[in-house]
Amino acid sequence: MKRKGMVVCPQPEAAESGIEVLRAGGNAIDAAVACALAQTVVDPLMCGIAGFGTAAVYRPGSGQHEYVDFHAPAPAAARPDMWEHLLEGEARDGFGFSIRGRLNDLGPQSIGVPGTLMGLSRLHQRHGTMPWRELLQPAIAWAREGYFVRPAMHLFWSDEPMAGRAANRERLAYSASGRQMYCRADGSPKPIGAPLSNPDYADTLEQLAQEGHDSFYRGDIARRMIDDIQGAGGILSLDDLAHYDVRCTPPLLGSYKNRRITTNQPPGGGAMLLEMLNILEAFELQGLAHNSPEYIQAVCEAMKIATADKDRFIGDPAFVEVPLERILSKAYAAEAAAAIRAGERARVTRLDSAAVVPRDTTHLSVVDNDGNCVALTHSLGMPSGVITPGLGFMYNGCMGVFDPRPGRAGSIAPGKSRFTSSCPSIVFKDDRPEIVLGAPGGTQIAMGVLQTLLNVFEFGMDMQQAVSAPRFSSTSDMIDVCNRIPRRTTDALQAAGYPVARNPFGYTIGWVHAIRLREDGELEGGADPGRDGVAYAL
Repeated sequence: MKRKGMVVCPQPEAAESGIEVLRAGGNAIDAAVACALAQTVVDPLMCGIAGFGTAAVYRPGSGQHEYVDFHAPAPAAARPDMWEHLLEGEARDGFGFSIRGRLNDLGPQSIGVPGTLMGLSRLHQRHGTMPWRELLQPAIAWAREGYFVRPAMHLFWSDEPMAGRAANRERLAYSASGRQMYCRADGSPKPIGAPLSNPDYADTLEQLAQEGHDSFYRGDIARRMIDDIQGAGGILSLDDLAHYDVRCTPPLLGSYKNRRITTNQPPGGGAMLLEMLNILEAFELQGLAHNSPEYIQAVCEAMKIATADKDRFIGDPAFVEVPLERILSKAYAAEAAAAIRAGERARVTRLDSAAVVPRDTTHLSVVDNDGNCVALTHSLGMPSGVITPGLGFMYNGCMGVFDPRPGRAGSIAPGKSRFTSSCPSIVFKDDRPEIVLGAPGGTQIAMGVLQTLLNVFEFGMDMQQAVSAPRFSSTSDMIDVCNRIPRRTTDALQAAGYPVARNPFGYTIGWVHAIRLREDGELEGGADPGRDGVAYAL
């Protein structure tokens, strides 16, 4: 029997919420909103209503295809040089900076203007069919009735601290509410299987179900938020909240051989994804063994070129002139491919390579019986750890990715959104949607999505195989590999002069969650095994 809909995401509880909305007659957008709200409850360090994100929506019945971007810009009181004198280092993967005192990483000064609640509300207003209050009910139930600590959640919560960065357990324990909900008496994270509930957040969601997002941005909740944040030394203001809005944009368009790729505009990671696909289109990748040294070398050089271009050029287009026409041209890609074939090696300059930024993000992909498609990635960035007493949700820490050095594409500016590698994307073949996908994973998001697409396009893998295959990355001069890449392969790369870093985890470098719409009408789900992911069908 043909499946009538599918939800794929890293949290079984959230996937259940989405699939039940489809079962109740909601469309893919309704299911995505309910799923995302449930994610904010059951994965509270990965995402939240005070976070940010970007969502692809495709509705074949009406011909609508757009992105709803709900980034978290710097508050109006931010200044380009506010932390320049405190700069200490840059993450090895290029996704964030460390400063003395960790002001950009933990605590109230790290908070950008929250976007997620507005983004989900706008998605619903523009494309949903069910009442808003009904879409919040699953999240309210999870918060009030409870859930438990999952293995991937506990592993992430227990991450060791990195140079210049707060450990995730510090973020959990930063506020009294976080310590009470998520930590044991000694401050360590609660163990796998420990029951969790969040009655304060349930009350907040009940209020938002009745009053809509206005309460969060202009009403009672807004005042409670700002009183707490400013009282602790933060710079977010009521005006920042009141003037916030999402951006609705057309997709960024690209192609790979006989397929059309649609993805998000800057400051999202879609341009990186398309640039890498353009370069690799010039290679006969099928002639290289999958994940062979030669294959990894070619793909990593494309990754480095796109990363260097991102560092130089890609930022908030309201503040930075992004040369998309040039960096996404096939001619530019052909020159890059020729340089790779000639043995030239790209360089990615970093201020410091001591730390790699945590990957606090999540994703969902949804398709319904009418062919409506949603790919939604949302995050807290590096969570601030701040939870206002009585509200139950953690704020984003988006200021940590801005470059403290003025005059750069990623520099701080009031109202400016920082770069995010998030690239929820939809692939079309013969003018039909074929793949709906995205991933969490910091800078590695685009790298995980890229390899998943190549696994389908070039190596004929099904969706689950494609998201599960071992991955690698190069967002610096080093090649990072997961532990399932054989040492014979990495020995050959090192012999060729590449520094290699082996990740102890077998499933890493992005965690892709995808749906493939097969030509026979069947839906094929792929849930990344590294994040407790599931693919639930109706």
